[in-house]
Formats: sequence, C-alpha cells, structure tokens
Amino acid sequence: MSRRSSDASAAPDKSDRVEVPPSARLSISSSSSSSCSSSSSKSSVVISEEGVRLQKHLGLTNGVGIIVGIIVGSGIFVSPKGVLLETGSVGSSLIVWALCGTVCLVGAMCYAELGTAILKSGADYAYIGESYGDFPAFLYLWVAVVVVLPTGNAITSLTFANYVLQAVTPRDCPPPPAAVTLVAAMCITLLTFINCTNVKWATRVQDTFTFTKIFALAIIVITGLVKLGMGSTESFENPFEGSTTDPGHFALAFYSGLFSYSGWNYLNFVTEELKDPYKNLPRAIMISLPMVTVIYLLTNVAYFAVLSPAEMLASDAVAVTFADRTLGVMSWIMPVFVACSTFGGLNGAIFTSSRLFFVGARHGHLPGFLATINIKQLTPFPSLLFGCVTSLIMLSSSDIYALINYASFVEALFIGMSIGGLLLLRVTRPDMKRPIKVNIVYPIFYLIVCIFLVITPLTSSPWECLMGLIVIASGIPFYFLGVLWKKKPRGFMIILKKITILSQKLFYASPEELKEE
Repeated sequence: MSRRSSDASAAPDKSDRVEVPPSARLSISSSSSSSCSSSSSKSSVVISEEGVRLQKHLGLTNGVGIIVGIIVGSGIFVSPKGVLLETGSVGSSLIVWALCGTVCLVGAMCYAELGTAILKSGADYAYIGESYGDFPAFLYLWVAVVVVLPTGNAITSLTFANYVLQAVTPRDCPPPPAAVTLVAAMCITLLTFINCTNVKWATRVQDTFTFTKIFALAIIVITGLVKLGMGSTESFENPFEGSTTDPGHFALAFYSGLFSYSGWNYLNFVTEELKDPYKNLPRAIMISLPMVTVIYLLTNVAYFAVLSPAEMLASDAVAVTFADRTLGVMSWIMPVFVACSTFGGLNGAIFTSSRLFFVGARHGHLPGFLATINIKQLTPFPSLLFGCVTSLIMLSSSDIYALINYASFVEALFIGMSIGGLLLLRVTRPDMKRPIKVNIVYPIFYLIVCIFLVITPLTSSPWECLMGLIVIASGIPFYFLGVLWKKKPRGFMIILKKITILSQKLFYASPEELKEE
C-alpha cells in the first residue's frame, strides 16, 4: 500500500481530494458565481483566490477553549466518587487525579509532535493513516462514525437535558423520559445549526460556555477553601486510611480519572483551521492540561472540605449535593452550571467530529458529498448534518451507555496505535519535518500506559472488550466493498452521482478547492 507524503502542510495533496463528477461541478458553478457577486468582498477573495476551503479562524484562545471546554464536561460535577470508590481513601484519590492529569499531558505533548508534523485535520485518523496505511485508519474512522462520536454526543445531550429539566421541576418529581429525549434532540439540533451557520458563532459559544464552567468550578473551589480555612479538615486527618492495595481497583480508579480528562486530543481534529498551528497547537495544550489538572485537584479538595467520603459515595451528583450543603437558596444554580458545562462540551464535540467526517470523505473513506463545503458560510454543512442525524438516531437507543463502554476499550487501542505510529515514523521516516520533537521517553511511557489500559479490561471486562473488537471487525466488509472495490456497478455509480449533485444543490456546497502550490 502506497504511503502519502507526510511533509507538514495544511493543504492535503491531490490523492486526498475527492473526485466529483463533472456534472456535479457544473451543477454548482452557476450558483457559485452568483454567490460571489452578491457576497462580501472578503468572501469573494476566499472563493476566487484560495478556493472553497475551511478557513483558519481558530486562535490560541479558541484552541484553549476547545480543549478545556470538551475535557470539563459533566464528569467533575457529577461522579468523582468513582475514583474515591476504587482507591478507598481521600489521599489516594487525589494522587490518582494528579497522575491522570500528568499522563494526559504526556499524551498531549506526543500529539503536539504528531499534529505539527502531519498538518491534517482528523487527529488519530490522519496519524494512523500516515503510520500504518489506509486500512487501520478506516477501521478507526468506522468505530468513530458508528459508535464513539454519536453515542458520546447523545449521552452529553441527555445529561444536559436532565439537568435543565431538574432545574425547573421539583426534586421529588423526576422529568419524564420523553421530555428528556426531546430536550436532548433540540440541543443537538440547535448546536448543529450554529455550527452550520458560522464558525465564529461556534467558537464564541465554545469560549462563552468554557468560561461559564470554569466560573462554576471557581465557586466550588473558593467555597471549599473557605470551609478549610474555617477548620473543616476532618476528611484530611487520616488521608490514606482505607487505601486499596489491589492493582485491579487502582486500574479501575485510573479509568474513572482518565474518563474525566477525555477530550485532550480534540484540538488535533481541527489542525487545518488553527492559525499558526506550529505555535498555537503546543501552546494550547501546555496551557489547557496543567490548568485542568489544577482545577480538578482543587475541586476535589473542595468537595472533601464540605462532604465526608461517605457522603460523596452516597451522592450521584456530587456538585449538586455540595451546592445543597453550602449555597442554601441559591443551590439551584449548580444544575444550571452543569447544564452549561455539558452544552459547551457538546458544541466542541460537534465542531470537531464533523471535521473527522469531512477528512474521511475527502480521502474516499466516506461518501464524497460529506467532503463538500457550503460556499457562503464556508462550513462543512453536509458533515455537520450527518453527525446530527447519527447522534439523533443514538438518542432512540435504550442501551447507548453500554455502547460507549464497549468503545472505551477501542479508543485506548487506537490512541495507542497513534502513539506507536509516532515511534514508527521516527524509525521509517527520520527526515520527516518535525517542528516539535518530544523526548523519546514520552511516547514510550504513554504507549506503556495504553497497553496497560488495553490489557487490564481483557481480564476484568472481557465481554466489553469482545464487543469492542466486534465493532472494529464489522468495518472490514465495508472497507472491501466501499474502498477496495473499484469497479462498482454502473447503476450504483449513477445513483451515487445523483446523490452528490442533489446534496450540492440542497446544501449550496462545493468540493474543497485549494490553490495549487
């Protein structure tokens, strides 16, 4: 299998371009020209000189907002008790939180090298493709499209809906399931509309709600520190009493902690839209991960200053219980903050996941119409709608939590492949341009962690691992039929061509057209 050139370049080479039938190009040409004449001069420059392409709208602040906004979801507000339950003590749980943040920072530094050496959006999909070839990259894309991204979006939207409705309904009257599903669907649809309409709108939403969730955590931290200053230190008197010595429980605690840090690699999904990625990608990582780690540690200290370990283990929503104990009549504000946190996290996931679909289609691993861009808004309209539809479909499933559990094992496997790819490229392509080159100890260390995270569930949760592998294997026939099978029936190709033309007309979209170097 031939390898694509890996020279650092934001613009993909011709092999990555989706070939659109001439008639499909013609169908958009007239509307394209009329759009250019009626749009602003800035838009005309973009289309005539640079081609229809995703623009570099994301600065350093936006990059930090994406990373922090996606990492800080509902987890730190709702279930830090998972780490405490498995470690058995306050001191051990705080150590696990710090270790998880450190491990994620090491992984993010490795991704900074990958992201600046392979300047293509799509993160793991691009890195696995460069390192191992198309087949493993397709399998990653398959799992992401079928399970990981839509179920993650569905769960986040359901969490948002639960907390919104909790804020407006009595505590002893849980919201009807149908109402929760409806609000979740409205949330996904609204955020998809915002992302389709304007990239700057989407980044403003991300920045605003990132600030909101940091403000909420600041309230918790300050309140907890005040309680500590007033002498509420009972939880810290014997911090390591009851600590587990079972490696299996420690591994499960590590899983719970790492889950709350998930999303640290999402900025790599939009590398092509990042201004000056050689500087801003590593800077955003080095700002975001230490900041989140410190915030998580201080938040847990605040929880323990107000709640005893037993009270934390008895609570299904620690932040809400914390607010009930400390904020009095203003305790209703915490469910609102949790809802804002999940809303911002979902916005970031929709923004970044659509770029994965776009890049996969551009390379021929997904239907070609997903690699088109709305020529007025310069957003990947079809990819965003595709992600919206798959997420809404997942809302109808009664077992999406089980699906995401199956996929967690698969995610660890593919992240390990990306880190292994970094080491492989160091050997096979030593002359590859690497603006950032981390110490070899970092990828080796993180690869060992990934191996640990992959092997441990094989003994403790073999069924989930088996289902994850089945999900991966289910993509094999689609690869052979959709990618390797070049001489498809004429009738099928005609239908595909008509779908492409219809999609371009409906979404006022055109294939990506880049200025030749």
